Amino acid sequence: MFFQIPGYPDLQFGSLYCIGRNYAKHAAEMNSDVPDNPVVFLKPRSSIIFTGENIVIPELTNDVHHEVELVVLIGQKARNVTPDEAGSAIKAFGVGLDMTARDLQAEAKKAGLPWSLAKGFETFAPLGTLYPYTKDLDLQNLSIEVQVNAEVRQKGQTSDMIFSVNQIISYISKYFTLYPGDLIYTGTPEGVSAVKKGDQITATLGEDISTLQVHVV
Repeated sequence: MFFQIPGYPDLQFGSLYCIGRNYAKHAAEMNSDVPDNPVVFLKPRSSIIFTGENIVIPELTNDVHHEVELVVLIGQKARNVTPDEAGSAIKAFGVGLDMTARDLQAEAKKAGLPWSLAKGFETFAPLGTLYPYTKDLDLQNLSIEVQVNAEVRQKGQTSDMIFSVNQIISYISKYFTLYPGDLIYTGTPEGVSAVKKGDQITATLGEDISTLQVHVV
C-alpha cells in the first residue's frame, strides 16, 4: 500500500508534523524572529515520496525551495510526555526534504493566511532511508547536508537546532496525540535555495546514516 512505511511493514504513515524556524540562521535568512515555542505546521500524507522518485513542480508556483531536515518516525503513542520521556516514542529517523513554494508562502504570510498550499503539494515531502533509533544515538550531534547537481547548498549540524527532537515531541504531544507512523520534520538549517526542473537533489544525514536522491520535474 502507498502509506506503508518501507522497512516497517507493521506501520503505515500517519500525520506529518513539521517545525518551522528551528535554526536561528535560517530564521534570520527568512527575516523571521526566533520563536519562543516550536512553530508547528502539517503536510498531507500524499506529499511523501522516496529515493528515486520525482519532485513535481506545480503550475501554481515559480519558486520552489529545498529545505533539508532531520525526520523522526514515531513508533509509540505519546500524549503529554516530558522531554525526558519523548525518546521512548521514536522508532527510527532519517533525512528528508520540506519542499516549499516560496512565492505562495510569501503571499500567504502577507495576507495572514496558512502555509498549507505552499507546503503541501504532492511530492513535497521526500523521505530518505530510515535508520532504527536506540537511546545511545545522539540525534543532536549529526551533520546534515543537501546538494543540488553535486553543489552543496545546505550544510549544518543538528546541534544548532533551537528546539531539540525531544523538546519538539514533548511540545507537539501537549496538543496532539502522536501515534505510531507519524513523522516529524524538525526544521532546516540556513542555505535554502530554489530548484528547477531537471535538478538532481541529494540529501544526507550523518556519515551516510540516511540518504535521499530525488529528481525535479
